[in-house]
Amino acid sequence: MRKDRPDNETLLSHMLGTTGNLRAPTIRSGKTLLVGFNEEVYAGEFE
Repeated sequence: MRKDRPDNETLLSHMLGTTGNLRAPTIRSGKTLLVGFNEEVYAGEFE
């Protein structure tokens, strides 16, 4: 995503749920923002 960064509208469409709020859970880990749940990503991020 650093080289081919999506525009803000695309990012928001993936980060926001149907109510307009951030998808749950939302966690900031250093410079990384995790939005939504993916077991593989969480396992790698918090080892």
